[in-house]
Amino acid sequence: MLYIPDLKTVKDMFKKVYVFLLLGAALACKAAPAKPMKVVGSNDLQPDVRQQVVTKEVAELITRYNYKKVELNDSLSEIIYKNYLKKLDENHNYLMASDVKDFEKYKDQFDDDIKAGNLNDVFYMFNVFQKRYLDAIKYSLAQVDKSFDYSKDENFTYDRDNLPYITSQAEMDELWSKHVKYDLLNMKMASPDMAKNKVTLKKRYNDLLSQSNKLTNQEVFQSFMDAFTEAIDPHTNYFNPFNAAQFNMEMSRSLEGIGATLGVANDYVTIETLVHGGPADKSHQVSVKDRIVAVAQGKTGEFQNIVGWNINNAIGLIRGPKGSVVRLQILPAESAIGSKPKTVELVRDKIVLKDELVKKEIRTYNNNGKTVKIGIINIPAFYVDNNAAQSGATNYHSTTRDVKAELDSLKNEHVDGIVLDLREDGGGSLAEAISLTGLFIKQGPVVQVRDTRDQVEVDSDEDPSIDYSGPLGILVDRFSASASEIFSGALQDYGRAVIMGTQSYGKGSVQNEIEMDKVINPSIADKVAQLMGKNTKAYASGGSESQFGQLNLTIAKFYRITGNSTQRHGVTPDITFPSIIPLDKYGEDTEPSAMPFDVIAKSDYTKFGDLSQPIIQLRKMHDQRMTASKSYQYLLDDVAEFKKHEEEKSVTLNEAELKKQRDSDEQKTFDRDNDKRVALGLPPLKKGQTKPRTEDLDFIKIEAGQIIADFANMNSKVTSVTNPQSPQLQN
Repeated sequence: MLYIPDLKTVKDMFKKVYVFLLLGAALACKAAPAKPMKVVGSNDLQPDVRQQVVTKEVAELITRYNYKKVELNDSLSEIIYKNYLKKLDENHNYLMASDVKDFEKYKDQFDDDIKAGNLNDVFYMFNVFQKRYLDAIKYSLAQVDKSFDYSKDENFTYDRDNLPYITSQAEMDELWSKHVKYDLLNMKMASPDMAKNKVTLKKRYNDLLSQSNKLTNQEVFQSFMDAFTEAIDPHTNYFNPFNAAQFNMEMSRSLEGIGATLGVANDYVTIETLVHGGPADKSHQVSVKDRIVAVAQGKTGEFQNIVGWNINNAIGLIRGPKGSVVRLQILPAESAIGSKPKTVELVRDKIVLKDELVKKEIRTYNNNGKTVKIGIINIPAFYVDNNAAQSGATNYHSTTRDVKAELDSLKNEHVDGIVLDLREDGGGSLAEAISLTGLFIKQGPVVQVRDTRDQVEVDSDEDPSIDYSGPLGILVDRFSASASEIFSGALQDYGRAVIMGTQSYGKGSVQNEIEMDKVINPSIADKVAQLMGKNTKAYASGGSESQFGQLNLTIAKFYRITGNSTQRHGVTPDITFPSIIPLDKYGEDTEPSAMPFDVIAKSDYTKFGDLSQPIIQLRKMHDQRMTASKSYQYLLDDVAEFKKHEEEKSVTLNEAELKKQRDSDEQKTFDRDNDKRVALGLPPLKKGQTKPRTEDLDFIKIEAGQIIADFANMNSKVTSVTNPQSPQLQN
């Protein structure tokens, strides 16, 4: 997740960018290059003028202002080419070796193409890929009615990313014949009715054809821009208009629309869920599984039929600003296809995604006969509803505000300690990381940020109040990143919290969000709109999306107050747990374009307390528990099992052998799950019995709470030794 830096230099820098673009953008709309070579058998998707303009402008911004100061040359072009080829066919299932040989002429061409806004080579490569993809699915459809021998000893290799591209059509046909055989074998093991299975599989393959045929040039453009920006650094990203709206929705934990999640079934955009209290729910005229046939804007707008549409385009049409009217033609779930749809008028509203906000729970522990209550707060991201905050709203959601409310609630419950669960928290707003830190320390620096001119700014908590001063633990894992690492690293450096879990991700870069609509010359935007004509529905049909998308540009690097970067190294826990997530496959240090680790001067700060001795004791108590813990052993077994499956590349197509393997794995999993339940004091389940929703088998979270319960029991010994004015570490 990316986050927004609070740097004084950023505004000035982007004022200069805007002036530059006003002077230079006039060159962007010269005669476009010729169309890509036509590929018979594909949908012949082509770039549009809007994408050509965006490509040039993004290239200018990146090469001039990215923190790494990367030159767009032939060396980078080769990396972009490899990235794009991987995105097209990572598993080497579709493209032929001859296709890839043909593509190689673009290896040192993409840099020039990008500077010129020429996307012809990009779209030619995609169209070749799409032809091969459609051919493979059509061939598979033709194989479904064949009779396969499931007694033969042969394997299907499903992981081919390290294998060479296929050199002949016969070899390609063999691959997809085995793919069909594997799909049918899977279905046969679940149901012996092969006639029904074949009907189902044909439908699945036809759905794949349908989805491929619905792809627009927006998806192709996004894929290539991903390949381009990832060659620069892992966290510089361009988002097309739809994805920009999705990103900002995630950052604010809210959206403006009708309050429904949508899917596609049989070419119809379908209501999958309704948000309680949202416009669609409150209308009592919309139900789950209803089909949306057409959409109109306002009370008098013309209806656009959306049957067969790409889901992203449909969402862009239905979503829109709070207070605006959208009319839907809906075919109720129980109505036949030929029935007359009903018209529903809805006023869009702001929808808060409550399932993605901060949540709390309380766990009770028995420590030497004493009952200890530990509050656990799950923090899924560092989010903030900036629009609501800037409009003066008093009840908007942000991580700091929501955590503060939960802290107040837990203090009223008289908890003895608190664990903040940041596992899989990919970060978010830098400002939120700083303000959240301020809830737990008196005041002082939180993070240092170095910009492209090597100037360092220290961002501090200026509020001397402390919302919670009791025993505190923070739980992290490999997917805790960026703002999570700023926050947990700061509290570790202050001696304020015990960090538990596994080494975090290691993302030490800062991104700034650039709305491309604001940096592209308005006269150029108008000319693009004229050239695009009516072909604008994929961009901003509902009025809720931008025209040119958004660039999240790496413009700085952050450092802990000790001077150490978290880049590549992440935050190292005080008490370590085994990681199910493979550290050698996920993390900043596995990214080829990631910046290096380095160190700058430390900030001037005073530690809250010295936890070195308590941590030694807590680690010893934890290790003693783990030695005798069956749950811990099951965790180690899970790590080993995950690694084993990660290394598997193929599967047998012998029915008896596969059934034997599946039965063994299923029984092993069933027995392991019951062993875990018993180890946690829960009754075992019988075959077919569903686990109660209220049960929690999260051993790592449970043990993290136990560690802080131990900490709470020793709190009379844990006081600040370096800052006599700081409070004791107790609530």
